[in-house]
Amino acid sequence: MAKKSLAFRRKKFSELTDSQWQCIEDLVDEGHRKRKNSLRAVLNAIMKVNFTGMQWRELDEKYPPWQSVYYYFRKWQKDGAFKLILRRLRQKMRVQLGHQAEPSMAAVDSQSVKKGPLVSQETGIDGAKNINGRKRHFAVDAIGLPLAIHVTAANVNDGMAGFDLLWQMDEASKRLSLIRADHAYQGEFQLAASYYKWQVEISQKPESQKGFVPQKGRWQVERSFAWLNFFRRLDKDHEKTVHSAIAFNQLAFIVIILANLNS
Repeated sequence: MAKKSLAFRRKKFSELTDSQWQCIEDLVDEGHRKRKNSLRAVLNAIMKVNFTGMQWRELDEKYPPWQSVYYYFRKWQKDGAFKLILRRLRQKMRVQLGHQAEPSMAAVDSQSVKKGPLVSQETGIDGAKNINGRKRHFAVDAIGLPLAIHVTAANVNDGMAGFDLLWQMDEASKRLSLIRADHAYQGEFQLAASYYKWQVEISQKPESQKGFVPQKGRWQVERSFAWLNFFRRLDKDHEKTVHSAIAFNQLAFIVIILANLNS
């Protein structure tokens, strides 16, 4: 029987099982040629760095040398392997839960996070939340899985940053027709979405209500941000570049889906 929803409360790092590795092996090991280092061990090491928050140099001897692990992280980040893995697993997860592989609805929102030490590129201050760092912009489907991820300085307007979510959403689903968002996405973002023939539905909690109030069709993106709390590398933005930050967010959701996916 298919699961009705996703859950993720892992407290301890777990390496890839045989069935999980088989799901994604061809996307990182084209040709299956003989290599000095096991790519499965490399990916396990990268996932451990993301989950535990450890430094690359702290990887123990059971994994390939940290320099090799970091080399493959950069390679897979640049050639889009993490994005391809996430797309495949998202589609599998949606089908397992009884949905079509591509969604018709998305929800967009952002999360400002403090920057880590020595992070200086593309940072700023989110005046509304008094956070000096970066902002994660997500577009997720109805079950909270990301269709698009973008990272900017924290002072970048949500609506403007949302332009970089639109083309990614178009790549992720040709069925998309509705985007749910808050008032920050009114105006130019709505106009840009109209070029794709998408409707942008704006909703906002009443000013009289305090604290978190679930919004129809948008609470999923808040839950998606909450799942990132299980990954210590993501407690702040510790990455020198926003491209690395995006990759670690993609990796987090790869782990979340694999933990829920039936073998």
